[in-house]
Amino acid sequence: MESVLPPSWQRACDSYLQWLSASKGLSANTVKSYGSDIRECLRVLALRGIGDLESVRLIDLRSWLAHEARTHASASLARKTVVVRSFFAYCADRNGWEADPAARLMTPKIGEQLPKVLNEQEARALMDRADERAAEALRGVRGLSPQRLTLKRAEAVRDCAIAELLYATGIRVGELTAIDLPDVSEQTRTVLVHGKGGKDRVVPFGVPAQQALDSWLDEGRPVLANGHSGGALFLGVRGGRIDQRQVRTIVHRQAMEAGVPDISPHALRHSAATHLLDGGADLREVQELLGHANLATTQRYTHVSLEQMKRRYRQAFPRA
Repeated sequence: MESVLPPSWQRACDSYLQWLSASKGLSANTVKSYGSDIRECLRVLALRGIGDLESVRLIDLRSWLAHEARTHASASLARKTVVVRSFFAYCADRNGWEADPAARLMTPKIGEQLPKVLNEQEARALMDRADERAAEALRGVRGLSPQRLTLKRAEAVRDCAIAELLYATGIRVGELTAIDLPDVSEQTRTVLVHGKGGKDRVVPFGVPAQQALDSWLDEGRPVLANGHSGGALFLGVRGGRIDQRQVRTIVHRQAMEAGVPDISPHALRHSAATHLLDGGADLREVQELLGHANLATTQRYTHVSLEQMKRRYRQAFPRA
């Protein structure tokens, strides 16, 4: 499919991505995602017989957007539109075009969708079940040599630490898998998180997460560690750094075992933010904790808290 793009179009795309990386400080994953969106658009335009980028019209871009709408949700379409609009603005500015064909390309409206969260009782049930499984795994073998702890038991200890840390900190799953051993401070109960766009932040966590991490580091991690483990905090069954897919599988399984609604690691992040706000945390503090660049992103969780308050009101008040 890459061969469909004319060489000049490919060069324009490469130049834009290099500019994003050098001037905007975007992460490699973000730049790669933007490049994929742009190339998808350019392939559709090339198949329409358009000879050069300056000849692209607004109607051509709308046709591309309609093509994408058949297989993508509104949120994805909105992201793709913003990326393509930025690409054409870059090309128009660099090449001195008389008009930018994407300037009036409208972003599809995204319906307001509140993030999925567990309530506090469900979150407690999830954590309690993970703690129980870890305790069962360590019963009778705590403090003995790593060889006495089976792989399956070590995984239970690891999975508990993963759930506790995700909920305690509200970090993203990608941030969790990137944590190295030196990033965790037992003295201050904080973790150095490597966030989006190369922005680091220090996030605190509580005693339950610390206890789960201690069990993992002292009892579980030595069972999985090998010559390929490096300094990764969490390891997969083969001893290398655990990946995001494995973490998602772990959280889904834990939710099923605890008898709570099926959730993802990102839903645990939503839950942590909502429960912090319910407990009286300042919105700006939650923004910094989660690593949100925009306060409006954090404000979504105030709507979730309001909806929960309305439900409790309707359930508890006789004249609701």
